[in-house]
Amino acid sequence: MGTPFCVTTRRVLAYANFRYAIELRYNFNMHDFTRTRVRIGVCALVLTAAGIAATPALAQHSCASAGEWTVPGAGRIAAPEILARSAKAQAVLLGEHHDDIDHHRWELQTMAALAALRPKLVLGFEMFPRRVQGALDRWVANELTEEEFLKESDWSRVWGYDPALYLPLFHFARLNRIPMVALNVERDLPRSVRLGGFVSIPPEKREGVTPPAPARESYRERLFQAYTEHPESKNSAPARTDPAFQRFIEAQLLWDRAMAQALTEAGARHPDALMVGIMGSSHVESGEGVQHQLESLGVKRIASLLPWDVGADDCTKLTPGLATAVFGLPILRTSDAAEPPQLLGIAIETAPDGVLVVNVAAGSIAAAAGLRAGDILIEAAGVAVKEPAQVRSSVMRMLPGTWLPLKAKRAGGIVELTARFPPKK
Repeated sequence: MGTPFCVTTRRVLAYANFRYAIELRYNFNMHDFTRTRVRIGVCALVLTAAGIAATPALAQHSCASAGEWTVPGAGRIAAPEILARSAKAQAVLLGEHHDDIDHHRWELQTMAALAALRPKLVLGFEMFPRRVQGALDRWVANELTEEEFLKESDWSRVWGYDPALYLPLFHFARLNRIPMVALNVERDLPRSVRLGGFVSIPPEKREGVTPPAPARESYRERLFQAYTEHPESKNSAPARTDPAFQRFIEAQLLWDRAMAQALTEAGARHPDALMVGIMGSSHVESGEGVQHQLESLGVKRIASLLPWDVGADDCTKLTPGLATAVFGLPILRTSDAAEPPQLLGIAIETAPDGVLVVNVAAGSIAAAAGLRAGDILIEAAGVAVKEPAQVRSSVMRMLPGTWLPLKAKRAGGIVELTARFPPKK
């Protein structure tokens, strides 16, 4: 989700026709609380690696500054030093908010910067399940057009975000013949674990994923905070000892383990290459997710990379251990920004008979329309919807001041609702 060799400057390569993802989405499998913001490209780099520390002589800051790298709890660090050390790692993890265009620009320039120091790379993507690996291989081999690649990789069903956010990353791999690796599993697998636990899944149905390393206590606490916001627990008083919460943890650990295992296996196939994983920031933060699983698999030299949104992210969270270094991304002044995209304000996922509304943000357009968690959307603007991408596409087409008719299944019946998008101010 920059100019390929931009390291010390602030401007990154601008790609035409980037569109913006339109759903305010909280993934209750702890992907991210994603936020859509309109900003121009700025070099952003956050690198975390065991044992990497800031140069003591550099000035200390309590928070990250735009255009500079900062080691949480220590202060600024020079770009050449952090890049050189990170390029020597076994694996580098890049975190992102999936619908933030500048996060993807940052990922692109970071890939290029690392490639300049260590030409042999392998790029792993959370966005793809293992079954579409063949499509990734054919894309890198220049055997597919963009349209063919998106179709063969089943993009609209397995991920659903606007592909324009990610295509520059994919083209970077294709142009440089860098192997791309599918890190994920089918969504049904963690969903099944959430329902019955890891042991309930027959070994042949686990897509090769081995039992995860137990979660650290700090990770369990972070997951509990997410669990309390989950629609399944909102009507009760969830406790940390609830069996449902334990299964919730197991589902997240499976997700982390799957990506860590795929990176480790790719490293075995390419022993001289630097493994670079692209994934949601919550899988990367504090080394509790994928990094913890990598370490249990014998990968010890890991750099985790996170963007820091100056002026939006909470500086009290910039604590030691969050990341080796963060690079500040300034937010563009409102007067210079393009019109922000429309947001419906729901978290959605595929269901057998439509699109399941997982959560509705308080105060959102969806909430005002009367949508509820548990509703199953079956029509948007009079057109049947079966995948989240179709709902997002309908919202993307909406203009300020227009109305979007929705039809949903609820408690065995059908409800018709209207999402009213406010007029331009």
